[in-house]
Amino acid sequence: MSKFNAEILEIDKTTIHCLSKMSNDKTISKDITELSKQYKDIVKNETVLPYFILSKNYNEQTKDFEMLIGSTLESKQLEQYIIPKGKYAKITIKPKFGFLWGLSVGEAKRYFYTNWIKSSNYKPLNMEYEYHTEKSMGKKPTIDIIFSISDK
Repeated sequence: MSKFNAEILEIDKTTIHCLSKMSNDKTISKDITELSKQYKDIVKNETVLPYFILSKNYNEQTKDFEMLIGSTLESKQLEQYIIPKGKYAKITIKPKFGFLWGLSVGEAKRYFYTNWIKSSNYKPLNMEYEYHTEKSMGKKPTIDIIFSISDK
C-alpha cells in the first residue's frame, strides 16, 4: 500500500498574482528560493497564505518547465495567472524530517506520474502546484500538491 492517497476534487478558477520563470529539474530548488524571495520583496510580506508554487508545460526531453510563484495578493508588479476551473487530484504530503519539503514533493510527484495516473481513469494535463495554507505552518505541517487532470 502506498503512503500517498490521491483525492479527486472539482476546483473553481483561481486568479493568482505571481512571478514566473523557466526552470528545470536540476535548478528547481534554487529557482524556488530565488523567485520566492523576489515575490516576498514585492509584496513586503514574509508569510503569504495561500501561497502557490506552480509548474506547467513540462518538457519530458529537456526537463524544462515554466514555474510561477505567488498568491491571491494583488500587485501591479506581478503577473496574473488563472488556474482553470476543473478536475484535480490532490495529494497531501508531510515534510521529511520536519523540514525537507523538496524530498517529499518529489516523491509525491513521482508517485502521481509513475503509479497513480497509470492505474486511474484520468490523464494528466501538465500543470500542478503546491498549495501552502495555514496547514503548512506549525508542529505537524502538510502541503497539498494539486495535479490538473481530465477523464481519459
